[in-house]
Parts: sequence; structure tokens; C-alpha cells
Amino acid sequence: MKGVLNLYKPRGITSSAAVVSVRKILGVKAIGHMGTLDPAGEGVLLLGVGKATRLFDHFLHKDKVYTAEFCFGYVTDTLDGDGTVTQTTDVIPDRAALTAILPQFIGKQQQIPPQYSAKSVHGVRAYALAREGKTVALPPCNIEIYSLECTEQTGEHTYRMQIHCSSGTYIRSLCRDIAAALGSLATMVSIKRLRCGPFTAENSVTLDRLAQEKENALVPLCEALNDLPVVRLSDELFAPLCNGIKIPCEQKGEFLLYCRGELFGIARAEKRILKIKTYLRD
Repeated sequence: MKGVLNLYKPRGITSSAAVVSVRKILGVKAIGHMGTLDPAGEGVLLLGVGKATRLFDHFLHKDKVYTAEFCFGYVTDTLDGDGTVTQTTDVIPDRAALTAILPQFIGKQQQIPPQYSAKSVHGVRAYALAREGKTVALPPCNIEIYSLECTEQTGEHTYRMQIHCSSGTYIRSLCRDIAAALGSLATMVSIKRLRCGPFTAENSVTLDRLAQEKENALVPLCEALNDLPVVRLSDELFAPLCNGIKIPCEQKGEFLLYCRGELFGIARAEKRILKIKTYLRD
């Protein structure tokens, strides 16, 4: 069994717990998620099943679209609604002020991750250190915000935002930084991942639906990777390909490699020689 599962992760469970649930439903051990979604978050969580677990790097770097609610007036240690309040303020921006400042956050920039994050510090997760009361200096990460919009006001001090961003963007940190630019404090109180690369929430599968559909819910690799060009080798190159014999290749960039109708994997040319970067054939 292999393929990509576009799972709709419910709020309240970790991405790792979602993986455990899917393993039990499908009866397959080789399953892994391709980009963490916070326990407080819901929406698209991509999982690789079988040899598709080798596609972690391919999907991890896809762009994302989120909708999130930012509540002004306080901040928590985790920067989300599940944390402990650490500061409050009476400075509450109105929607006009919030909207006016958003263009400053569009484009390439550096962002400091939250203390409660999965970033590794000398081999230890930052959130583990934070739970011990230790504050560490996390280096800023390069991210890009493609679009950022306040779509509505959902409460007295709360606004719903829609964010299209690069991989590695922390929406909790974005909330913190927008509030700071307004001389205020804010906490992300809800978040939903609407899209990861070409996979959308509308086309995702809940755990209940997965229990009914099983492997039929998996997206075949040829479909999951249809953003890559396809190269089909002639049948007589099947044996040389299987035996690791060098095959000349002039193709530019990465591509899906097929031979005799079988998907061998993601390949590229290195010094004009065919090289399979990610082997996907059974």
C-alpha cells in the first residue's frame, strides 16, 4: 500500500497522534506526516503511506494557505489560545489600523519561531525546554508571506485573517509580530490549514471517512506528483535501469521517471547521467 493521504486533522490532537490513528485504520506501519500542524490547528495534514513517506522533503516545502483568528489584548506563553496568559494590554487596534499595517508583512522576511515549537536546540525540541521553564534564543528563519488579509471581525477584539505563505511560517509568530507593530499584544486563538501545495481542505478526508474508505482514500503517487514533468524511458532501458547502469540524460530539473509503465521515482540529471533522487518503485 502506498500513496498520499490528504487528512483533515481535527483540532485537539497532535500530528503524531493523527499518524497513529491512521496506522491503526490502515494497518500499515510505514506512515508519516509531511509537515506538522499544531494540536490547536485543524485542516490539511499530508501523510505519506508506504514508500510515499520518502516524499517528506518534496511536500514539506510546499506553500500553505491558512485562516486564523487573532485576538488582541493579551499574549500567552505558547502564542495560542491553549497557553497561559503572560501579558495583557489595553491597546486594542481597530480593523482599519490592522488592515493598514498588513502590507508591511508581505514579502520575504525573517521570523523568530515561537518558544513552544518543534525547532531543535542542541538535539532537544524547543517546546520541551519551554515546558521546563527554559527560554532559548531561537535563530530567525527565512519565510515569505505571499498574501495577508483581514477578512472579518469575529469578536470585540478578534479578527479572522487569511494567510498565503511559504513553508516554515509560524502563524502564531506572525500574530505576535503584527500586534507588536501596532503597539499591542495578540494571541492566535484558532487556525485552519486550507491548503498545502495542491491539496485542499475541500478534498481532504476525515478519520471517520478513512475508516470507511481505507486505501481507496489514498491519492496515487502519479496524481500526487502531477506538478512534476514526466519522462518515459524506452522499454529496452528497463534492465539497465533496474541494474544501476549509467543512462545518459539531458532533462532539466526534477521529473517523474517511468519505464514500461512503472513509476520508478523522482529523478534528475547529474553531469548528464540519470540519477533517481527518490526511489518509489515497489
